[in-house]
Amino acid sequence: MRPETSPDQTLTRLADYTAPDWMIDHVSLVFDLAPGATRVRSKIAFRRNGTGPADLVLHGRKLTLVSAGVDGRDVTADVVTDRETLRLAGPLPETFEWTCEVEIDPDANTELEGLYTSKGMYCTQCEAEGFRKITYYPDRPDVMTVFDVRIEADLVSQPVLLSNGNPVAQGRLPGGRHFAEWHDPHPKPAYLFALVAGDLVSHDDTFTTASGREVDLKIYVRPGDESKCAYAMDALIRSMRWDEEAYGREYDLDLFMIVAVDDFNMGAMENKGLNIFNSKYVLASPETATDQDYANIEAIIAHEYFHNWTGNRITCRDWFQLCLKEGLTVFRDQQFSADMRSAPDQRIKSVQALRARQFPEDAGPLAHPVRPEEYVEINNFYTATVYEKGAEVIRMLHTLIGPEAYRRGTDLYFDRHDGQACTIEDWLKVFEDATGRDLSGFARWYSQAGTPQLTVEEVWEEVDGVFTITFRQTLPDTPGQDHKDPQVIPVATGLLAPDGSEMKETEILEVTRAEQSFRFSGLPDEPVASYLRGFSAPVLLGRQIDDETRAFLLAHDTDPFNRWEAGRDYAINVAMAVLGGADVPGAWTSALGRVLADPQLDPAFKALVLDAPGAGEIEAALATRGDQVDPTVVQTALDAMRKALATALNDALQDTYHAMATPGPYSPDATSAGRRALRNKCLTLLAVGGGEGLALADAQCGADNMSEALPALRALVDNAAPSAAAQLEDFHTKWKDDALVVDKWLMLQAAAPGANTLDAVRALTDHPSFDWKNPNKFRSLIGVFAMMNPTGFHRPDGAGYAFVADWLIKLDALNPQTTARLAGVFERWRRYVPELSGQMQAQLQRMAAVPDLSKNTREIVERILG
Repeated sequence: MRPETSPDQTLTRLADYTAPDWMIDHVSLVFDLAPGATRVRSKIAFRRNGTGPADLVLHGRKLTLVSAGVDGRDVTADVVTDRETLRLAGPLPETFEWTCEVEIDPDANTELEGLYTSKGMYCTQCEAEGFRKITYYPDRPDVMTVFDVRIEADLVSQPVLLSNGNPVAQGRLPGGRHFAEWHDPHPKPAYLFALVAGDLVSHDDTFTTASGREVDLKIYVRPGDESKCAYAMDALIRSMRWDEEAYGREYDLDLFMIVAVDDFNMGAMENKGLNIFNSKYVLASPETATDQDYANIEAIIAHEYFHNWTGNRITCRDWFQLCLKEGLTVFRDQQFSADMRSAPDQRIKSVQALRARQFPEDAGPLAHPVRPEEYVEINNFYTATVYEKGAEVIRMLHTLIGPEAYRRGTDLYFDRHDGQACTIEDWLKVFEDATGRDLSGFARWYSQAGTPQLTVEEVWEEVDGVFTITFRQTLPDTPGQDHKDPQVIPVATGLLAPDGSEMKETEILEVTRAEQSFRFSGLPDEPVASYLRGFSAPVLLGRQIDDETRAFLLAHDTDPFNRWEAGRDYAINVAMAVLGGADVPGAWTSALGRVLADPQLDPAFKALVLDAPGAGEIEAALATRGDQVDPTVVQTALDAMRKALATALNDALQDTYHAMATPGPYSPDATSAGRRALRNKCLTLLAVGGGEGLALADAQCGADNMSEALPALRALVDNAAPSAAAQLEDFHTKWKDDALVVDKWLMLQAAAPGANTLDAVRALTDHPSFDWKNPNKFRSLIGVFAMMNPTGFHRPDGAGYAFVADWLIKLDALNPQTTARLAGVFERWRRYVPELSGQMQAQLQRMAAVPDLSKNTREIVERILG
């Protein structure tokens, strides 16, 4: 049974999809830019798609209609408009030219969707349904056409005028204005339209494609930021070359542009030939960006560029197919990052993100399939399930059929569907045709929500040397789905001998039934099995295993991911014991000491092993066991583990800290970043003990690069060091004019542990450096407090919940997209002890009772409440 929706919560269902009544052969747009009154003139060549008379129904939101015409005939008086649409009654010719002029107000567009202004710069964001805020149009992804665009604006305040495709003309106009004209020869849906106008400078380079064409590359930023673009440009060039080599995809225009924008709801957007980026994923210098910032820039530059083929040249038939472009492109950017950096390191971090964001989503009231079947607000389905789990589904396909067959399949996909709007069925069919496999069972990964639970039972027959593994899989109920069929689960499995050597190399065990056994015969000794190598499937593995075996796998597993996984499982098991009143066992700290001392291990890997589990992981383990969660108790246990580790390994941590110092000038390369990661992890642990550790942190605050200075400042803040306040003040004084560094300053304070942090965060909301209307600032302070400060957000008195709810209600009136995404911090309210869950529920009910709450946020809140 499905709960009733509120009056404005109209459901859109995949099952109701129908093809468009009208297709478009060409569109011409003219923009006359003015901050409060921009005029948009459109000329659209419509062609009937089907038979019989049909009305013309176009999407439009917050538009002032000036005029409308059909084949030169004024029909302004004949159209009917409401909040969402324009309708012109038929009959209409089989083909006709629609002309329309509207007025919009970019300055008043605080939702940052459609055409809006950001500190004097005009910018667009049209995915998913933002184009309807620019002009009346069939704003759906299966309507693709060629665009010509003319932009007219003030020459002084907007000297740079950009749109999709290639530039074709520019010139002066009377009254101190000028124009630029752009032509994009590749048909695209409206969500890929882009326009930028402002006072910008460009960082330029070129790229020569595999076929010998030279492509101009430009990254546009505000004056003064051009020195921070070199790494983004380098990442772009490497992405272009990688896509040619790994997927055979060559860029198809004469120009590729990126624009950095300060006010942006997303991380970035793949508009054809004109990618628009949140500034934080473009701008970097050693003094202002951390190693993780550099890695993020590299990955997101690649992701948006890769969309040129997986999203732009081949797009989605409808928004239910969102994972077709996003899951596939996330997998591609993960492949790229693995090739550019340490593959094990990248895989571990990808799985950490999946477990932190997507697994809880699968286990809660917001659970949905990778391809959802219905939605109220499509912006609410830009989720970890669509992106990260969608990428895991592609990875499993790659694992099942192998890299050569996967490449044959993708080549066929590009050849068969170039220029089309496609579905998941189209995607799977090319692999069936390329391999001869039946993928109908595998397709359930797209339609069934929830994380499969895979349990394993082992039987050793010593006399015959036979080792039998039996897997059992279940898929829990999720909202709207209470019966699930078995999934196809590739379990990459290896067998280790008692001396740690590889007894049997990795084999893909394909689990397709609810219960399934596999036999290995002729073995000389009882093996230790290593399951899900490389995390070959996004499942929860239930396995009876003791800490001695975990330590064995941590020391000997030949699969780097599973070696890390064994250490992680060991640490979670220790945390559960500490929560039960046990002391931190010396065997655990000794095992990590051996990892730290192993000269064969990569420093980046050591840093990941030494990193204690997060509160969310322990909460998930408790919830799996059926326990109610008290976040303060969980944090106390984790603090005890860190202190025990710091005490037991103090000398080794100090020796490693000094040994990992990187000589010479800063470099963002993976090897240097790995050394800094281990050095900073040692410092974090040493600071827990106070004294000398805090002195090291104080000294490191003066580092000449942000990758070392910021973790040192965090160590002081998190441990309430006497010097923390002064160091924070010095940091702000130095960087107060750099918006992205100020975001880091806000985040440090918002994440500082302790119930009293709320007072500091509340005070920061009045600080001149905090602008709540800017999404980056809001996420850095309010968002980080809610998501990364369990003791502050989950204060026993409920003040943390009320504070966040207050701000979400306030922001919702201006920016529903950002609000709806952050409302998910209340998703797991049922998990907590009654005195907390009741207060969280009360805040959700308070938000739901707001009369004019946006449909974005209302959908999320009502789904969380159930």
